[in-house]
Amino acid sequence: MISTNYVGSVVKILEIPRRKILKNNIIITQFRVQFPQVRKTSIVSIILWGSLSWDILNYYKINDYIIIEGYLSIQSHSLYNLKIVEIVVLKVCPYLLNFKDK
Repeated sequence: MISTNYVGSVVKILEIPRRKILKNNIIITQFRVQFPQVRKTSIVSIILWGSLSWDILNYYKINDYIIIEGYLSIQSHSLYNLKIVEIVVLKVCPYLLNFKDK
C-alpha cells in the first residue's frame, strides 16, 4: 500500500548525493536527509529529477539545511513490518549553508 501527501519542510543533508541515470537518459539524484526535531530523529530518502538534481550536486554539501517541497511517499511492507519513506522533491531553497574554507 502506498500513500502520498504534499509536504514542505526544512531538512539537513546527511550524505553525499548519489547521481543515477535511468534508461531513458533522465538524471536523478538520491540521498538521505534528516528532519530537525528535538525528541525523535526522522531520516528519509529524497529523490530529485533534472535540473534540481544538478543544482543539488553543485551547490549543497553535507550538514547544509535546505527547504524542500515535494510528494511524501510511504510504502508499507507487511512481511517485514517495515515502512519506507521517500520524498520526490519539486522545489529546493537554501536555508542555512556552511561556508567553511579548508
